[in-house]
Amino acid sequence: MAVFILTFGLRLWLALRQMRHVWLHRDRPPEAFAADYPPEAHRKAADYTLAKTRVGLLNMALDGGLLLVFTLGGGLQWLHDGLSTLVDGPLLQGTALLLALFGLLALAELPLSFYRQFVTEARFGFNRQSVGGFFMDHAKQALLGLLIMGPLVMLVLWLMGAMGERWWLWVWLAWSGFNLLILAVYPTLIAPLFNKFSPLNDKPLLSRIEALLERTGFRSNGVFVMDGSRRTSHGNAYFTGLGNYKRIVFFDNLLQQLSPEQTEAVLAHELGHYKRHHIRKRILLMFGLSLALLIVLAWLKEADWFYAGLHVAARGDALALALFFLVLPIFLFPLTPLMSLYSRKHEFEADAFAARHAQPAHLITALVRLYKDNASTMTPDPLYSLFYDSHPKAMERIARLQTHITTVQPLRA
Repeated sequence: MAVFILTFGLRLWLALRQMRHVWLHRDRPPEAFAADYPPEAHRKAADYTLAKTRVGLLNMALDGGLLLVFTLGGGLQWLHDGLSTLVDGPLLQGTALLLALFGLLALAELPLSFYRQFVTEARFGFNRQSVGGFFMDHAKQALLGLLIMGPLVMLVLWLMGAMGERWWLWVWLAWSGFNLLILAVYPTLIAPLFNKFSPLNDKPLLSRIEALLERTGFRSNGVFVMDGSRRTSHGNAYFTGLGNYKRIVFFDNLLQQLSPEQTEAVLAHELGHYKRHHIRKRILLMFGLSLALLIVLAWLKEADWFYAGLHVAARGDALALALFFLVLPIFLFPLTPLMSLYSRKHEFEADAFAARHAQPAHLITALVRLYKDNASTMTPDPLYSLFYDSHPKAMERIARLQTHITTVQPLRA
């Protein structure tokens, strides 16, 4: 309970710091961006940040409430007892318990997701999704989650019961293989269930992109445009997949926001993540962390105090997994600033790669345009940013890029 209170208090303090700092700087955009980021755009970004942070506070309260309800409030024990009378066999009972818990948590989050999309995003002109489309997306996610997570949960519980003291190693191997499989099939089997992907047919832009790919030695399975504007006016670009199944994807609205030169620079940044092995490093980090957590779980699930301290009278593999899943965010929270720092390091490296293979000035103008169009604040609270932000602050990032204008000559074919 003490860890919960400490974590909740720290998160609340950081959020309040962010809101105060953004509000105090609402009417004063940084001088370096005055020409390209007018005061009205800066005020909109501040108001949007404040609105999102308020929703974040609601989300934090909801998460904390759900944790208390299912642990100290006896909700998980009640769910276990109820399902025990409806489902036969420990394996099926455990699977039903975990799927029911995940389903209830997702259902509890639904109203806040709706508010975020149709109040916050709509207020600032970013929402383009219909109510029907919103619920259709969530229905697809629920069905897909059931089809994928059901067999996976059952496999994990079976391994925990059948593989003896080293069950954690077998579960880790299964979990790692599952994640690699999802990464491989996501572009062609999962993503098309939610969006339409069309080959890029802008011939001049495609030629520019193909020249960039040749310069950087990147092989992909195609360049595609995604109908992101169906849901939001926020633009984005990314590549996805593994091995021969890699795809480059642009949101359709991003192509409308940026010039071909700016688009090339943004893609060069994304390619920098791949060429600097950031994706591989993050996957390995995820695998290492999951192995360590499974070893901790193997210890906790044999400890009576773990169940008793969270107000669960029964014991079992499924209950241990459920409790571990519920309390894990609390105990992983101290790692947040370290993960953010690691991510920001990768962003700087990707920017440096982009500056070498495209014009850094084009990436700067693209970033400023995206900051403005996406209403990203230029004045976050320094401590909040240090703790949470996966990307460097705009001032730091652009200042670093400006040094590349004179120190790096782009490579051209």
